Amino acid sequence: MWLYFYVVYFCGIWAFSSSRKHLLITLLSLEFVVLVLYFSTYYYLCNVDYSLFFVVYFLVFSVCEGSLGLSILVSMIRSHGNDYFQSYSVLQC
Repeated sequence: MWLYFYVVYFCGIWAFSSSRKHLLITLLSLEFVVLVLYFSTYYYLCNVDYSLFFVVYFLVFSVCEGSLGLSILVSMIRSHGNDYFQSYSVLQC
């Protein structure tokens, strides 16, 4: 089971590192990595009979991270008109 979590985690990391065209695909691959981390932490804590409060805190912070990324995506699409990384420049005013 742990091998499955490792393979899926590294597939998510690979998708994150290879998607450099759209911001939405990058955010989705980050959420995929967070979801795999959530499931692996839940699986580990259930096997060792610890309390699951950490899993709830982790889930709350990951939801906050997802909503923050979505709000940044919406504001960038409103200001630039698309979600291409090539249209975002630090040198623009």
